[in-house]
Amino acid sequence: MSVYDYKVKTIRGTETTLGEYAGKVLLIVNTASKCGLTPQYEGLQKLYETYKDRGLVILGFPSNQFMGQEPDSEEKIEEFCTLNYGVTFPMFEKTEVIGDNAHPLFQYLTGQGPADEYDIKWNFAKFIVDREGNVVERIDPTVKPEEFESKLAALL
Repeated sequence: MSVYDYKVKTIRGTETTLGEYAGKVLLIVNTASKCGLTPQYEGLQKLYETYKDRGLVILGFPSNQFMGQEPDSEEKIEEFCTLNYGVTFPMFEKTEVIGDNAHPLFQYLTGQGPADEYDIKWNFAKFIVDREGNVVERIDPTVKPEEFESKLAALL
């Protein structure tokens, strides 16, 4: 299987697959609205605006698994992201990203490298996927988007 084979639901409940983004560079991020790292939405949106025409797509997956920092409904999450950070990149339904009930996509992502490097330890863990669908790196939650911009630009 490849990253493109996984079925996901958009934040509005529409089922799709990541195959929709084949040939693009993907930045897959587990997000939360009530986290100290939430301001990273601003940097993620800036990256998206800067590079979307060159083939970058950022995919946000809200998760409530880390200290309950994403307790709201998808509707409220979407409203929060739009009003506070102007988010226009694709967002998806609340997703479990760790543990026995982790979404298959996140089981796949965390299984692509050494366990300690690819495990998701908190909100805003980031996975970079190249145009061929290969997971090439996981970026630590505390690393701000502008700190790895050059890595994304090199793939574009």
